[in-house]
Amino acid sequence: MKLETGMTAPAFELPVVGGEYEEPSTVSLEDLRGVRVVLVFYPKDNTPGCTTQACDIRDSYSRLPQDVKVFGVSADSIRKHQNFITKQGLVHPLLSDESTEMLEAYGVWVEKKNFGKTYMGIVRTTVVIGAEGKIEAVMEKVKPATHLDDLLEILEV
Repeated sequence: MKLETGMTAPAFELPVVGGEYEEPSTVSLEDLRGVRVVLVFYPKDNTPGCTTQACDIRDSYSRLPQDVKVFGVSADSIRKHQNFITKQGLVHPLLSDESTEMLEAYGVWVEKKNFGKTYMGIVRTTVVIGAEGKIEAVMEKVKPATHLDDLLEILEV
């Protein structure tokens, strides 16, 4: 399913760590009702593009509106997320979707090709969800180097 502005965001409940979630726990979209949510879907912890993107969020976190909660989302485990957070000093929480159920619901778990190999993976995408659970923006084929400036423009900071 292709997500579009105005649609109700697919519900989720996933393990989370980092940010205000000091100990691994779970969070659902319903828990976040009343605040704007930014879901930053990225392929893999501790890879060059994903590290650039995550560190840009870390370095500019104070520029984000106070009513916005940013979550990184990948299929990596909570343990890998904890390592990524520690290694890079990340300040935003990371959601773990090892089952890929939520990734599929958001349309970011796709067939990819690299060096002649075909495999399933995450296409770098950012989704902004309004306080009432409606999709405000879908940023597709995000470029790590310009992601944060593009996101701040959408959030009208």
